[in-house]
Amino acid sequence: MRTALEQGAQAHGFEADLWTLERVGLVVERVTGVSLSRASVWRLLTSRLGWSLQRPERRAVKRDGSEIARWTAHEWPRIKKGR
Repeated sequence: MRTALEQGAQAHGFEADLWTLERVGLVVERVTGVSLSRASVWRLLTSRLGWSLQRPERRAVKRDGSEIARWTAHEWPRIKKGR
């Protein structure tokens, strides 16, 4: 099972390479023929495989680092003073 999951979600036909309990459950069922509840999938991932909960970092696609630095240096102190 570890090998199948380490291939990534996209290798199993999912659009984004992100695992959810539902997706892992579907792959487990495809590979083994056994249907697991969400709680059982969670136990499989954490207890048996040693995986942990991780959330993807959310960032804007058009993120402008220099504008963020400017805002943090100039605008934030000005706003903070007004409190």
